[in-house]
Amino acid sequence: MDKPVSLSAVIITFNEENNIGRCLDSIREVADEIVVVDSFSTDATQKICLGHNVKFLQHPFEGHIEQKNYAVSCAGSDYVLSLDADEALSETLKQSILAAKKKWRCDGYDLNRRTNYCGRWIRHSGWYPDTKLRLWDRRKGRWGGLNPHDRVIMDDDCRVCHLAGDLYHYSYHTINDHVEQINRFSGIAARAAYGKGRHANLLLDIVFNPLLTFFKKYILKLGILDGYPGFMIAIHTAYGKFLKYIKLRELDKQPGD
Repeated sequence: MDKPVSLSAVIITFNEENNIGRCLDSIREVADEIVVVDSFSTDATQKICLGHNVKFLQHPFEGHIEQKNYAVSCAGSDYVLSLDADEALSETLKQSILAAKKKWRCDGYDLNRRTNYCGRWIRHSGWYPDTKLRLWDRRKGRWGGLNPHDRVIMDDDCRVCHLAGDLYHYSYHTINDHVEQINRFSGIAARAAYGKGRHANLLLDIVFNPLLTFFKKYILKLGILDGYPGFMIAIHTAYGKFLKYIKLRELDKQPGD
């Protein structure tokens, strides 16, 4: 395809007043349309979005996958760029996306995501390069996976190319932010696994899985080279696994099961 394509950027939000402005500023050069689907924020998210001249919609939140697919369905173009509110494009990535728009050669494009953790950019720990597919033809792919760990799944015969440049991810401002998300996401993950018929094994899932997760993040994925943040990422990731499986075990033991 040699004709330039029109690109819709889609974002889901809930109480993202601290992040959404940065995200919107980073995509205005590459997006022909920006669609924000908000799950009834109670902060200044809506005001900020309307100040950036976006298509602002509100929709009940039924899950990360469901909300993101709904947002994609609201786009005016079949070519979509999907971002989280706490993400932003680097200058190199902007240029890569503009080049892809001019000569759309693939069905989807993936990219490297670089995470800022408590003020420091992480280069190891399994967090970089954290390759994500975020630019694609919506007729050939859709959000899938298992909540809250969503991912874009392309049709089997699709061609995926890689874009130069980083997607900046401003994840956690404080350790407390990380702990709060672990507690929230572990509950979502446990319920999703339970809905799929999964069960928690005391020895394998609750004891060994967190230990192996820490070893993988800190040693195999070189988290030790990220210093203290690398240690915190490894220990909190292991803790997240532990919480997921004890919550799943708790669901297993509900009355009537």
